[in-house]
Amino acid sequence: MLELTQTGLLIAAGFAAGAINILAGGGSLLSVPLLVALGLPGDVANGTNRIGIVFQSAVATWRFKKAGFSSWSYTWPLLLPIGIGAALGALGISQLRGQEFERIFGIAMLILLIPTLRSARKNTVSRPSWSPGTRTLIFFLIGLYGGAIQAGVGLILMLALARSGYDLVVVNSIKVIVIGLLTAIAVPIFIFQGQVAWFPALWLTMGFSAGGAVAVRWTLVGGERLIRIALVIAVLALAGRMLGLY
Repeated sequence: MLELTQTGLLIAAGFAAGAINILAGGGSLLSVPLLVALGLPGDVANGTNRIGIVFQSAVATWRFKKAGFSSWSYTWPLLLPIGIGAALGALGISQLRGQEFERIFGIAMLILLIPTLRSARKNTVSRPSWSPGTRTLIFFLIGLYGGAIQAGVGLILMLALARSGYDLVVVNSIKVIVIGLLTAIAVPIFIFQGQVAWFPALWLTMGFSAGGAVAVRWTLVGGERLIRIALVIAVLALAGRMLGLY
């Protein structure tokens, strides 16, 4: 059983991580280390954290839909390349040089951040600027990375979606659907392997869900300006970690 202080920490960390995940990405860099600090092995912490992500994504998707942002039509074309890439990555194809991949993506994230910082053009909500072939390759590689390394995949997905021409509010609504579905597919594997600690998962999920719901509200009120600020902070933090700066 968890102590009251530990329960409070899990709820608070889940709330912060859920909000970060919706506004930008990389919230698991807060929640997973906390689970490890509370005594869970790394693999169990990873599996436990994914329970919260599934519920966070479901709540955020519902909130976006309620606000009029139903992005399923944009999401379906991305699921196949991302899903195939994630499956291959999970089998260990790209784990052979995990540190090298992290450095490459750290640099790539900084490069992708530059065009993302530009003011949004009008009429770019549903007109991606990449060709279908390029877009398929990009999202396959993102899936490959997510399956092999996982950390920050939502943030990388968000950067790629923004670079492909989508409005950042639409980007967020697409991102939560994709991450939610892919995580839901992976969760049974973690459960089957006994890599989920259910009591910590319960409290963490409460925080994740609340943080995700509140962050959707912030996204809709603050719009692209708020998302850009959160995106810059999250990208710099995650890229710095991937590049080994801290």
